[in-house]
Amino acid sequence: MVDGQEVAVKKLSAGNRVQGLKEFRNEVNLIAKLQHRNLVRLLGYCIHHSERILVYEYMSNKSLDTFIFDPRRHATLSWKTRMDIIFGIARGLLYLHQDSRHTMIHRDLKAANVLLDREMVAKISDFGIAKLFSSIGDHQVTERIVGTYGYMSPEYAMDGMVSFMQDVYSFGVLLLEIISSRRNQRSFNLIAHAWGLFEENKSLELLDPAVRGGCSPTELEQAATCIQIGLLCVQESPTQRPQMVAVISMLSHQQVPGRPLRPVVCMPVSSLTDLLNVQEDTSGNAELTITNLEGR
Repeated sequence: MVDGQEVAVKKLSAGNRVQGLKEFRNEVNLIAKLQHRNLVRLLGYCIHHSERILVYEYMSNKSLDTFIFDPRRHATLSWKTRMDIIFGIARGLLYLHQDSRHTMIHRDLKAANVLLDREMVAKISDFGIAKLFSSIGDHQVTERIVGTYGYMSPEYAMDGMVSFMQDVYSFGVLLLEIISSRRNQRSFNLIAHAWGLFEENKSLELLDPAVRGGCSPTELEQAATCIQIGLLCVQESPTQRPQMVAVISMLSHQQVPGRPLRPVVCMPVSSLTDLLNVQEDTSGNAELTITNLEGR
């Protein structure tokens, strides 16, 4: 910029002009109303013919996925840093769900949409498909399913049911990914793996070996609690998942996590891909494109 401030410029694809413009306007309108330490800040935007550009504060450490899934960089994240990132994401979601004037659901929380600044402070980004909601207990049924395979709650992926609990499910998946440095994907069901270890009282085997050896007994206990919280967040029924205010209370040891039930982890991939238009990307994730479903 003119004053020398570093910025990040996001140029939106012109592939689907109508839908792309809708998501561009949605992101500008929503993020302009939000201000929180754990949400990325929008500095400006530009529309010129078919070009659409968003200007954000510069995040020097890029996105979380470039750390936790990198063969070398994941080892640089200590348990304390991971815990700070987990808390930051949780606080950002709590703000979105109930502390801001315009409460909303993000709908696409994932490692690639969490940015890290110079001090490794986590900031949630990409509000293109976020949705305003009035009450924490409300839900709606939509015919347009958008998001990322591996982070989508079963009631949303299968029935189009939208609620705050959708973000809680995504947070649970992300929490398990941050702990393990492993991606939840079609070739490796991280939730099933975490549940199997939990049932065998071997939860700490999920913790990234690169940091496990350097953890104190207190940190190991904290990691075990986080795994239990992650499994609570990915429960099949939205009513069985904790709200973000309870998640933060459990992370802070102000509330004892309950024992999770077995999550839905055994659905064949083919049954989901038959219902949804799934496209694999180079990272192993699958982006869900616009899909029409009958809400049941």
